[in-house]
Amino acid sequence: MNKMKIVILAAALLSIIVAVRPASAGSGSITIKGSTTVLPIAQRTAEEFMDKNSAINISVQGGGSSVGIASIIDETTDIGDASRPIKDKELARAVSNGASPKANVVAMDGIAVIVNPSNNITAMTKQQIKDIYTGNMSSWADVGSNSGKIVIVGRDSASGTFEAFTEKALNKQKTRPDALLQASNQAVAQVVGSAPGAIGYIGLGYITNKVKPVTVNGIECTKVNVLSGKYPLARPLFMYTNGAPSGAVKEYLDFILSAEGQKLVEEEGFVGLK
Repeated sequence: MNKMKIVILAAALLSIIVAVRPASAGSGSITIKGSTTVLPIAQRTAEEFMDKNSAINISVQGGGSSVGIASIIDETTDIGDASRPIKDKELARAVSNGASPKANVVAMDGIAVIVNPSNNITAMTKQQIKDIYTGNMSSWADVGSNSGKIVIVGRDSASGTFEAFTEKALNKQKTRPDALLQASNQAVAQVVGSAPGAIGYIGLGYITNKVKPVTVNGIECTKVNVLSGKYPLARPLFMYTNGAPSGAVKEYLDFILSAEGQKLVEEEGFVGLK
């Protein structure tokens, strides 16, 4: 076999290899920061995506929605996770910094109002929840329960869940000052699960048998009710990018929005878009 034939054969073999390679053959690294609500989605999808794309490395961190959005504005992350929309003042700061935050909705979520499993209450109204969190009610007897004094548990102000709950459940009124503010959904669930008189709120994906979700205005916090819009504390979940996503970041977001990615979203306890 002469050299010309060897070259032709090698070229043919190379063309076959290229033809069967995956379509997403990009490379590089992606940094994700932000919402603890979106964190399980980011972690699970990042693991699966890296399994399929070994040339791409994804680093996932929490910190809260405000951290995620601020990191996009400051251009210190590729993706900023958030469980709330960007605020006007954040958008103004982004413009002054030359950043262009783009909201990419990756899932839906319901903010579940939870109590300790020992509490006999199963249903609450938005008005009762508001009265409890703003300080107008301090005893479970006021809502027909036998659990004594109400222990208020909430999220810290850097949390998108805090912002969404304040807007949707409290009509933007302030949470009472003696509330036990936690840094994550998981921390809220742990406190409520260990304190018989506690009430808290968490993302749908964080519900376990160690806490008991109550209905809000007679509606359960379920995937069906969140997607239909019936549940009053439903919200979208975001992955912000600086401008339209491109390269490895676009490949990753496209994966999340694919049928496979949305199945992973559902498996993590959240509500897929499809």
